[in-house]
Amino acid sequence: MTTPTFNKKLIGLTVAALALSASSALAKEVMIYNASDNVNTALVAAFKAKHPDIEVKFVSGSTGPIVERAIAEKANPQADIIYLVNNTALDQLTEAGVFEPYEPKESLIGEQFTHPDNFYNKHFATTMCMLVNTDRLAEKNLPMPKAWEDLVKPVYKNEISLPSPLKSGTGGAILTTFADAFGWPYIENLNENVFKYSDGGSGGADLAASGEVAIGLSFDTTCFERKSSGHPVEVVYGGITPNVTEGGGLVAGGPNPDEAQLFLDFMASKEAAEVLGKIVGATAVPGYGLVDLSTITLWDMRRPVNIDEFRTEFTTRILKQ
Repeated sequence: MTTPTFNKKLIGLTVAALALSASSALAKEVMIYNASDNVNTALVAAFKAKHPDIEVKFVSGSTGPIVERAIAEKANPQADIIYLVNNTALDQLTEAGVFEPYEPKESLIGEQFTHPDNFYNKHFATTMCMLVNTDRLAEKNLPMPKAWEDLVKPVYKNEISLPSPLKSGTGGAILTTFADAFGWPYIENLNENVFKYSDGGSGGADLAASGEVAIGLSFDTTCFERKSSGHPVEVVYGGITPNVTEGGGLVAGGPNPDEAQLFLDFMASKEAAEVLGKIVGATAVPGYGLVDLSTITLWDMRRPVNIDEFRTEFTTRILKQ
């Protein structure tokens, strides 16, 4: 009589083991590397609301270390997706073979934000603009600037502030665009009118909002925030628009490709655009965000930028005058 009892126990254990194995096999997760923790947190929350059965794991850090880690892991990928990194990093990851092509299903992303071979999609743009204090313009009898070229006019002597490219990514984006579009003589002439180079990306806008200068150069969310706070300012786009675009792609050979593709599908959807539209300047999906991209021209750099070389030249040409 002991044998049947033993067999029942054995069968029970086998069934339990198989159930556990099946449960493990059905477990879904996705590993994400990102370079913007606050934006990632909002997007992950919205994705999990849509896909509650998928566990989202992530590693957040600065762009440089994230890119270096992904390239170092290329032979044995640990991440499924790398996103919220800038356009320079996206190209670096593509050239290193970290990404594989993937075209999100039912994508609403505009064509200008899509890699021609689908190695990545850009999800939003941070645009650079002027914040102009209208009270100070009236006080000083200064004209309203309409284009970046206006800023080198002698009438704006000591009336301009912008972030230093030595300490701010915003300052770097603004001035490398000016160098690419107008050349170094423009930057040298602009410097004649600069009251102060700020340490942070919002510094120029803060000085303009407080009325210490007439014109502050900064990025979109800061400029619109200062205006909505009641300061006597206007946001002005100067023709071509310096910008930084950010996005992501599918890691080649990542451990969870199906879940990763679902996440990238989500990033190309209206749901993601609604989340991004509340926290970034311009989304890649038309109609969301603070900035209407149909009214401005995003500048595409004509030449690759080596930011270290640019900073050295800025120091030599501008700060050592």
